[in-house]
Amino acid sequence: MISGLMESKKSVLLLGLFYPIHLNQIIMKIAKDDIEVKMEIPGAVIRQKTDFGDATGLGKISGEYFSLSSGVDTTPLFMGLEGDLCQCPHWGFLLSGHLTTTDAAGVQEDVYSNELFYWPPGHNVKVNKDSEIVMFSPQHEHTHVINHMIEKTKG
Repeated sequence: MISGLMESKKSVLLLGLFYPIHLNQIIMKIAKDDIEVKMEIPGAVIRQKTDFGDATGLGKISGEYFSLSSGVDTTPLFMGLEGDLCQCPHWGFLLSGHLTTTDAAGVQEDVYSNELFYWPPGHNVKVNKDSEIVMFSPQHEHTHVINHMIEKTKG
């Protein structure tokens, strides 16, 4: 047990879920060109990143499409949630734009167009450039966060 994390050769147990590790860090994003090509034939290229998170025990998953304008910052919208952060994990793809996530420890990570990403529970998001995102999230947990944000925007 290291800082509350149980490590194995390929994954780490965090909050009861297993996540892939790379150089002792959780893999949170990967560029398309860094994903292994499994098959390439005329007209098709198939890439696969295995061990990109584990949704075991999360129940139903929702598919989400977000259109976000530059300058959007989720920090005030997440006030009142546990740790004032989104506590829902997300797996997604940034179609266009540039985002910065910040975790509970203050560590920031940039996500750019055409990158797959994984955001573990405990994050905020700042939009640096207009962005289009496709995400997959545990439905129950993210619906709670979305409803919280809706209430925060009511006058």
